[in-house]
Formats: sequence, C-alpha cells, structure tokens
Amino acid sequence: MRIISFNVNGIRAIVGKSFIEDMQREDFDVICIQETKATVEQVKLAVAPLDDYTVFASEAEKKGYSGTAILTKQKPIASSIGIGIEEHDQEGRVVCLEFSDFYVVNVYVPNSGNALLRLTYRQQWDADFCVYLKNLEASKPVIVCGDFNVAHKSIDLARPEANYNKSAGHMQEEIDGLDRYVNNGFIDTFRYLHPSVEDQYSWWSYRAGARKRNIGWRIDYFLISEVLLDELKSARIHQEIMGSDHCPVSISF
Repeated sequence: MRIISFNVNGIRAIVGKSFIEDMQREDFDVICIQETKATVEQVKLAVAPLDDYTVFASEAEKKGYSGTAILTKQKPIASSIGIGIEEHDQEGRVVCLEFSDFYVVNVYVPNSGNALLRLTYRQQWDADFCVYLKNLEASKPVIVCGDFNVAHKSIDLARPEANYNKSAGHMQEEIDGLDRYVNNGFIDTFRYLHPSVEDQYSWWSYRAGARKRNIGWRIDYFLISEVLLDELKSARIHQEIMGSDHCPVSISF
C-alpha cells in the first residue's frame, strides 16, 4: 500500500495547476490532503476527475479555512470526523478511516501563528490528539499523517538557530508536542529510514525565493505505530511536486 499526504493550501486553487495529473501519475492507494479551504461538497467537486477514489472530507465552521480529506481506492470499514472534542472539531482538522488492519488518520495541526497567539491552544491540541491516537491504537495500529506545523529537530529546518524559540513551528512547546507522540510509541517514518539526511524539507515560505534556494522546513510527517515498522518499505519527500507552499510526503508498506 502507498499513501501520500499533501497540504494543498486550497484544493480549488491547486486543481487548476497540475494536482490532478500528479495524483493520477503517482497512483497512490490513499491520498490525504490538508488545508482544503473548502466545504465537503466543494472538495468532492474539485477532485471529481480522480474517479477511482472515494472521498471522505471535513470542513471548518469558518468558511475558506482549514479542512481535511482522505481519498481512498479501498473501501474502509468505517470513517469518522474529528476527535470528539468540540473546541477542536469545529475547525475540520481530522479525518480517520478504519481498515481491516490499521487506522489512517489525516491531520492538520493548528499553527501557533506569527505572533504565537495560539501557542497555548496548540499545546492543548497536541495533548488531546495524542490521547485520541492512543485510544485508536488500543484496538489496532495507527498511521497518522499530515501537516504537524513543527520542525522537530535542528536537521528539519534550514535555519534552526534563527528560529528556535522565536518562530512558530520551532518553539520548544511545539517540539515537546511532537516528542509526546514519539514518546508514546509513534515512529517518524522519514527520520527512521533517513536518520542523517539533510536539506529535505516539505514547506517553504513564499518570500524571497525560499523554495528555489531550499530554505525550508520539514513539518509534514507520517507517524506510525511501532508494530508496523517491519512492513515499512519507504518514506519519501516529493520536492518535485509543485502547486502549493508544501510538497507531498509519502510512505509505502
């Protein structure tokens, strides 16, 4: 099975670029997208050309904001939206599909914001989302992917010293949040397979030609339950796929 995760920064915008052709060419079994910035019906309409897939989507109460979706070729046993906490679920940040042997959870983790106004909320989110994942894992293994809005280690961003404890995405509180998932048994697949690979990023600012200069951040992840490690075959960052300020990441197993 091959799964891809992509923060598209607006599904209606990216389908006007090469998104449909990219996904058809790559032919993944499951496509997880974040920041759709659209209603469920708008998402389904936008991805209609990908007619081999069934779409499960969530939307935020605030129009044009957040939103997540999973497209799957294989019919799941069950699907769910949100994590069961109203404060979090009104922003359309989580879609979960249950398959016979595992769960796939697609997440768009809250951004702390340029002025760090949501940093405290972000900490509560990380705590609550980790509990949610562990509750799922009690019944079967979990694959969770998406935009976690944090560069975990210094190797995961081009300019760690300039950003540590100064910028959203590399605050110690956010790093602690990802540590929480790892300490609870979820494995960062890319770093597990590529422990010392540098200059592999999944997000770049639109400013100052950051992507062309590869001044980026690795903030998009696949985390998996440890029991799935023996099945893991690859974990990739697809910097060649354009259309968003992010690029996709994927795993195969």
